[in-house]
Amino acid sequence: MPVLRQNARLADLTTLRLGGAASRLVDAASAAEIVEVVRDCDERDEPVLLLGGGSNLVVADDGFDGTVVRVTSKGVDVDHAGCSSDDLAACGGVVVTVAAGESWDALVGRAVAEGWVGFEALAGIPGAVGATPMQNVGAYGQEVAETIWTVRTYDRVDRAIRTFANADCRFDYRTSRFKGHDRHVILDVSYQLRLGDLGARVTYAELARALGIQLGERAPIADVREAVLGLRRGKGMVLDEADHDTWSAGSFFTNPIVSAAEVSRLPDGAPRWPCPDGRIKTSAAWLIERAGFTRGHLGPGGRVALSGKHTLALTNRGDATTADLLTLARDVRDGVRAAFGVELVNEPVLVGCSL
Repeated sequence: MPVLRQNARLADLTTLRLGGAASRLVDAASAAEIVEVVRDCDERDEPVLLLGGGSNLVVADDGFDGTVVRVTSKGVDVDHAGCSSDDLAACGGVVVTVAAGESWDALVGRAVAEGWVGFEALAGIPGAVGATPMQNVGAYGQEVAETIWTVRTYDRVDRAIRTFANADCRFDYRTSRFKGHDRHVILDVSYQLRLGDLGARVTYAELARALGIQLGERAPIADVREAVLGLRRGKGMVLDEADHDTWSAGSFFTNPIVSAAEVSRLPDGAPRWPCPDGRIKTSAAWLIERAGFTRGHLGPGGRVALSGKHTLALTNRGDATTADLLTLARDVRDGVRAAFGVELVNEPVLVGCSL
């Protein structure tokens, strides 16, 4: 049966270590328990918040007046698509179905150990598997939309299990059909992965430099994972309880994507990456720094700050409030808008608060 607690502090369950109490916290350890708890709350018209690793949430100081369902389901099922166990190299790939509560970084580690290609550049990202389709998690030139096969959900409107194929997930840059509303509760995710020793072609210049290869070349998946972990540690993007630069929700703002007509707003020297639809993506970190917000920039009372390692991370220095963090986020957003006319959009989900 699900484990129930009253008035649980959400600051203890988020990587920002911010947020008030939940009226109820329920640990759901299986897909069946997740559906049971959510259905019960819906029948009583009680607000529900799904919580995985807490790495992409900004929760209000007032907490959450409802039930927080902490997804702790486990399980990894590997389907070699009919290949015999002694001829895996010939089969070319696997379909891996993973429970929503599994650790994403642990899954990446296993993928590299097993020779599953397609996750290696996504190492070190905190949080649970169920969150990866939500915002189409990506980093260093890879994103999960490239490998997701299906997403199995509980549809809270139809009160039925519904499975979405990749093409139906509406994946785009850091978003999907699941982000921004709570109709579909993700129960498990299936990924289709190649088998091999070499990773996907490296398309991210910083990663290519770290690996000592040219853009478009491949490297062993274990080397790619280690290089990514090194880059992330250097930016404070690998969780470390002793390092306040990692007390964050990762990148707080997404890289802006502007229309071809709006490119003129970008200052000279701003990075420009063409998108398939003709729009241009630029660097949020570059704009933030040129707007006068340097690494380590302090917010209210010095309780929050931009990371000393990476300007995209807004960090809790130990005794901050969510209100402190939002004040700093607004200052950065408004400063970039005033300097360059570009609107930054938050990447983490805001619960009970807004910018």
